[in-house]
Amino acid sequence: MKARSMPLAMTQMRKEIEEIPQAVERLLSEGQAAVTAAATAIRAQDPLLLLSAARGSSDHACTYLKYASEILLGLPMASVGPSVASIYKAPLQQRRALALSVSQSGQSPDILELTRSFAASGSFTVAITNDPFSPLAQAAHHTLDIHAGPERSVAATKTFVTSLVAGLWLMAELTQDRQILAALRSLPAQLETAATCDWSEAIAALTGGSLFTLGRGPSSAISNEAALKFKETCQIHAESYSSAEVLHGPVSIVEQHFPVIAFAAADAAEQTVCEVADQLARKGAQVFVTSSRVSAATPLPHQRTGHWITDPIAAIVSFYAMVEQVAVQRGINPDAPRHLKKVTETV
Repeated sequence: MKARSMPLAMTQMRKEIEEIPQAVERLLSEGQAAVTAAATAIRAQDPLLLLSAARGSSDHACTYLKYASEILLGLPMASVGPSVASIYKAPLQQRRALALSVSQSGQSPDILELTRSFAASGSFTVAITNDPFSPLAQAAHHTLDIHAGPERSVAATKTFVTSLVAGLWLMAELTQDRQILAALRSLPAQLETAATCDWSEAIAALTGGSLFTLGRGPSSAISNEAALKFKETCQIHAESYSSAEVLHGPVSIVEQHFPVIAFAAADAAEQTVCEVADQLARKGAQVFVTSSRVSAATPLPHQRTGHWITDPIAAIVSFYAMVEQVAVQRGINPDAPRHLKKVTETV
């Protein structure tokens, strides 16, 4: 895979993207005790379902964990709107639920309020956060410190990836899935390679102000995160769709050279994502896919990992490296997007 040359003035976002493999290694080295303790306590609770509380990139992490829970654990997982607790003050009945609250800062009042509501209603709560001393961590029964280290760029990168790893690690520990546990251990080196994948061909296609991102299954979470990052760091309007839904209406706006980036892992959904990508390419779109199983669309360099469930983690690292370049080329500082700040405390 062709390595990309680094810009002369490196952004904070770029530095943090390059720190992702080390952050994951640190999590895997220092997080075992917390993951083991949480898994032991969860087994004793014997939950029947999972719930989540999160916003923004953290909510995209929960979408990934939703598919992991439903596919690997056989337990349904639902995202609960934080406003149910913080605004509407509505009590929820959720006994024998495992509730995951994901927040890099652990400070958002609405996530904190929903987590307290989960616990008061009988759920077993686990906080996934970058601050083990935050109000969220104090409110939860157990806390998984994601060990990402300081993240100063407004755009979350390290904390998103380490949230994925921490949540997946917990599920693999619950089931003692040796294949996933082994894949996680080998992930840092693979993320090093993923960060060097050359997506310059996709960059060249981003000449307008709109595009689609696609995914299916766990990769739909990566598509959601990619669309957010395009808006957040590049001021490009990107919409994320499941590859199963994009042909049901959104395809109507596709015209010649309309850019599409599709995320595919080496899983059961890969072929269907590639088939949709090829259909869109034949309609004139410029479609790029993290798979070689396409005929009309353009394959993107991608790093496969030791397990299909960890492939999407490598894909988002490659994407982050690309989207930072797009922002810089458009004259936008990705470290300080307009109208945004690092911690948004929603009531």
